[in-house]
Amino acid sequence: MREFHYTQDDFQRVRNLLYQRAGINLSASKDQMVYSRLARRLRSLRLRSFTEYFSYLDRYEGEWQQFINALTTNLTSFFRERHHFDMLAAHVRKHAHERRPLRIWCSASSTGEEPYSLAMTMIEALGSLTPAVEIIASDIDTGVLTTARAGVYPDQRVEQLELARKKNFFLRGKGAQLGHVRVRQELQALIEFRQINLLDADWGIAPGLDVIFCRNVMIYFDKPTQSKILERMIRLLRPDGLFFAGHSESFVHATHLVKLIERTVYRPVVKAH
Repeated sequence: MREFHYTQDDFQRVRNLLYQRAGINLSASKDQMVYSRLARRLRSLRLRSFTEYFSYLDRYEGEWQQFINALTTNLTSFFRERHHFDMLAAHVRKHAHERRPLRIWCSASSTGEEPYSLAMTMIEALGSLTPAVEIIASDIDTGVLTTARAGVYPDQRVEQLELARKKNFFLRGKGAQLGHVRVRQELQALIEFRQINLLDADWGIAPGLDVIFCRNVMIYFDKPTQSKILERMIRLLRPDGLFFAGHSESFVHATHLVKLIERTVYRPVVKAH
């Protein structure tokens, strides 16, 4: 027996609200996931039904962020899809002579493993703990951004990393922090964490980006939303900039915007004037 009355209409309403607020196209098979995650919010707010929760959302604007946080999925790890980071290092070395900061946007930073992997790659590729690099790391979920900013992880999160990387980039916890590691301050100094909803009209990011990592984000959007977001992102890239997508994402419907140059790595299509 479920603790709260929950119907297909409730599930459909959640799907519609999430699509309106975040552009996320929740699969029809996710009804149990929606129930278990939102039931926690109902308990925490001492509400008795999903109907009461929908009324609560109408009355309290601040609850929308909790709603989105509860329903977004955050799967990540350090150096996930390693070939991307090898390609990034080569791209960055090629531009190192340009005497300007290299600018990267990680558009789904989750708990921070991806932007910190980008920062490590920059430091290694440019041979400096303080390279001329600016990384914007954003996510829609404020909860994961708090974890990302802190940069503290359980030991097992870094188990797969090479010994040299663990030694160079992480501090081992002692006392109350035993069993945890913290990223070095030099990595944190390269990253600015921000909350950005990709449906927002203004992301507050200036054009001229060298690289955009937008991996395993587009799978949550329908094709029209994907195209709209991709078009806006591509406008922010330099003509030879790189766009990194997730391993299950494809932009065959957007060949007017991007061309595939490597496995799930794209470059803007430069239009002839």
